[in-house]
Amino acid sequence: MKVLSLCSLVISSGLLGGARPAASAPATEPVTVVVSSLVSTTSAVKLYFYNTRAGFLKHGQWAFSKSVKPEGKSEFSLPVELPKGEWAVAITQDLNNNDKVDKNFLGIPTEPYAFSNNVRPTLAAPGFDECKFVVDGPGKVVSIVLKD
Repeated sequence: MKVLSLCSLVISSGLLGGARPAASAPATEPVTVVVSSLVSTTSAVKLYFYNTRAGFLKHGQWAFSKSVKPEGKSEFSLPVELPKGEWAVAITQDLNNNDKVDKNFLGIPTEPYAFSNNVRPTLAAPGFDECKFVVDGPGKVVSIVLKD
């Protein structure tokens, strides 16, 4: 049984590797990610951006990640620039600031997490197609409610 293998994705976060040269970077579009219903107004929220099915929810396979401090708010907006195409976002909130998503003995996260399209997995991690959204022009807004 595949029990939320999303844990291994989000859980072991790291820093994004080397940057690509600007000359080969595709044109980007402004996208705003709005995250609401934060469990903590002080604990960091980590967002992992994916643009491939093969790498979705795999450790280190995200296109890039961002960390946001809520600064006393239960909601925030994060503007990002994304190349046109299909994208998905996975989010975690590190309530005890130990730089990982804590899990129970079954491997299920005990800290809040969420996915784009507000996908709510039950027994297994969601797939890229469930969570994807399309960036095809300016002004895209992706709203995500953090799961408690």
